[in-house]
Amino acid sequence: MVDQPKISRDELESKFRALQADIQGRASDKKQSFMAAAGVAATIVVLVAYLLGRRSGRKRAGRIEFRRF
Repeated sequence: MVDQPKISRDELESKFRALQADIQGRASDKKQSFMAAAGVAATIVVLVAYLLGRRSGRKRAGRIEFRRF
């Protein structure tokens, strides 16, 4: 068997830190995309609720006419 060099603790730590930094970068990119999509979805939900409520109010509202004698 060939003697393989032993892996030191410092090598392991540096590799794990590099991997963690890469994962953190990707997560922050995805988080920004998700937050933008959530904002657009919330705006659409509020707009639809407003329009449906307005339509419902028009159906229920009675026409009242006041006359002065």
